[in-house]
Amino acid sequence: MMAMSISASAIRLTNGGRQMKYMLLIYADEHAWTDSERQQCYGESAQLAHTLKANGQFLATSPLQPVSTATSVQVRNGKRVVTDGPFAETREQLGGFFMVEARNLDEAIDIAGRIPGARKGTVEIRPVVEIEGLPAA
Repeated sequence: MMAMSISASAIRLTNGGRQMKYMLLIYADEHAWTDSERQQCYGESAQLAHTLKANGQFLATSPLQPVSTATSVQVRNGKRVVTDGPFAETREQLGGFFMVEARNLDEAIDIAGRIPGARKGTVEIRPVVEIEGLPAA
């Protein structure tokens, strides 16, 4: 049996039996990976993406460049403020994402557990709000 650290009352969205979109955000200390581990992670992630595609669940995935390449933008009192670096200093950085379709949160949790980055970091699962009128990808 798998240990769960989420509340039993956590919302299990089902969208009326239709697939829902989930963003799986991969956080880790970007310095925790050796170059060979990172390349292996990329290869395993590509394999997972192909498996998800075959199951009709894959929408998108990509690793991100190092946090040192980040730029943050804020608008305050009508003025744009641009800062080099990430929005927040944390011990784990956003390193990539998967966008998937799943029947419910439980299925999204299963997919997140198969992402190689979860072995050294954390995968945050967020349901996507679908807004009518947006252009198709």
